Amino acid sequence: MRYLAPAKLNLFLHITGRRADGYHNLETVFQLVDLCDELEITSRDDGRILRNPPPDDPMLAALDDAQDLTVRAARLLQRESGTKQGANIHVRKRIPAGGGMGGGSSDAACVLLALNGQWGLDLPVSRLTRLGLELGSDVPVFVQGCNAFASGRGEVLERIELPQRWFVIVQPPVSVATREIFNAPQLTRDTPALKIRALPADGGRNDCEQVVRERHPEVAAVLDQLAPFGARLTGTGSCVFVATDTRAAAERIVAAMPAQWRVWIVRGLVRAPFFC
Repeated sequence: MRYLAPAKLNLFLHITGRRADGYHNLETVFQLVDLCDELEITSRDDGRILRNPPPDDPMLAALDDAQDLTVRAARLLQRESGTKQGANIHVRKRIPAGGGMGGGSSDAACVLLALNGQWGLDLPVSRLTRLGLELGSDVPVFVQGCNAFASGRGEVLERIELPQRWFVIVQPPVSVATREIFNAPQLTRDTPALKIRALPADGGRNDCEQVVRERHPEVAAVLDQLAPFGARLTGTGSCVFVATDTRAAAERIVAAMPAQWRVWIVRGLVRAPFFC
């Protein structure tokens, strides 16, 4: 069985406080986009969870099973359900690592949803969402599979309707670690909570952007070049995006991009595609 795991953009990201458990309270709007990893997932009878990283992806090949979110998701579902079944998992990565687009979280959510069906568990989405939170703060929105206003750690989700738009996504040759940014002492952590749970009228901002700028000049260069188009950082990663109303407008922006930057033109989604 083949499945699609979409990327996300944070249309804004406000950090409203630090929690006693070490996480941060935040507010954001998640926009799903049609840049997707492709997963092949098949169940097996011997209980083993086996990953088959593609030979042309050295980063995935070097990743230990204990660090791979797809393996962790499958094992967590095994423990939760008590099933004796296992799975083969093969991921073709298209979502850039360290870009702030939630690729690993989306892959983990895809595994939870796929194996819930293949193993005949029929666990409700609410329960899978709670399991997803054990894997990472971004996993629940991908389990839900829709655009959402998020608060708490990112797990308190309210579905939101967003206009159909195209996005230019640009990544310089750098990867940014989430832990590095959230642990930075200069990170703004006191943005007031919004009174209306929606996309702010002024578009909001990304509170992580200044920290990423200071630590990664390659990202700052992208933000500066795309500033006239309303560029914004997504998540805590290195990817910068611009929203446009048409693909033609996106193509005009891309035409001026330097060759050393990775560039995508993607369309916003209303729902996660899941099946290929």
